[in-house]
Amino acid sequence: MDPELEAFLALLPSIDLTDPVTSRKQLAAIPRPVPDTSGMEVEDRTVPAGPPVPVRIYRPAQAQGAVVWLHGGAGVFGDLDTEHGQAVRIAGGSGAVVISVGYRLAPEHPFPAASDDAYAVLNWAFDNAAELGFDPGRIAVGGHSAGAGLATGVALRARDEQGPPIRFQLLNQPMLDDRQQTWSQLAFTDTPWMTRDKLAAAWRHCLGSAPATPYTAPARADDLSGLPAAYIATAEFDPLRDEAIEYALRLLRAGVPVELHQWAGTFHGSQALPAEVSQLQIAELGAALRRALAE
Repeated sequence: MDPELEAFLALLPSIDLTDPVTSRKQLAAIPRPVPDTSGMEVEDRTVPAGPPVPVRIYRPAQAQGAVVWLHGGAGVFGDLDTEHGQAVRIAGGSGAVVISVGYRLAPEHPFPAASDDAYAVLNWAFDNAAELGFDPGRIAVGGHSAGAGLATGVALRARDEQGPPIRFQLLNQPMLDDRQQTWSQLAFTDTPWMTRDKLAAAWRHCLGSAPATPYTAPARADDLSGLPAAYIATAEFDPLRDEAIEYALRLLRAGVPVELHQWAGTFHGSQALPAEVSQLQIAELGAALRRALAE
C-alpha cells in the first residue's frame, strides 16, 4: 500500500451497512474542508421527475460540456453535501458543468429508483443544455463507486432507448456486478473502507426483492457495442477492482475506446484523502473529462 495512504488508515470512519441510517448520520458529521468555488457558479435546482430529483450544478466560466455526476456511497448513503468537495474539484479540473445528482437511496428506495433518477436528470440536462450553459453534444455521465455503476447503467439505457447522445463515461472504481465472483471480490475480505461483505450488504439493500438487470448491475449486459468512450479508474486493494477491469476489456472487445488506469497502492475511496496519490487521482479524472469533451 502507498505509505502515505497507510498513515490514514487509523483515521478512516467505520461504516456499518447493516444500519444505513446510522451510517449516513456518522458520515454526514465528518468535518470536510470548504472547497474553493471561486471562478464557478454553484446552484441548487430540482429536476421535475417522478418524484423530483435534487441536483447541484457547478458551472465554471466558459464551460463547453457537462457531466451528470453520481456520488458514491454503496447506493445507501451520500448526498449533494457529502459530494460537494469532489464535485467542485471535478468541475475545476475539467472546465465542464457538473450536475451532481441527489438520487434516492436504498434500502428505503431500492433499484430502479436511483437509476430512474439518474436517467431523468440526463434527459433534463440534455433538454435544458442552452439554459445550463453547455453544448448538448458534449454531455458525459460519471461517478464514483455505486455512482459510477449507475452512470454505466445510464449509458446502457440511453443506448437502448435512443436517449440523449452521451459522449463519454467517467467511471471511478465502479460497482458493476452483484454476483461478486471475481478474484478481487473473493480475495479482498478485509481491505480498508470497503470489503466483500459490505458490498454484499449494499447489493441486498439496493436490489431489494427485484432481480438485477444490466441497468442496475451493468456487468450483466451481454452487448456492450455502441456505448460511449470510457475512462475507468481502479484501486489496487479494492474488491471492485477486477469487475471494472473486466468490463473495460469487454468494452474494448466491443469496439469502444477505453482508457484504463489501475492505481497501484490505493484502496477503495482513497482518492478522497489528502495524499499525493489521491490528488493525482482526482486531477486525472478532471483531465480525462476535459479531453473527452473538448474533442
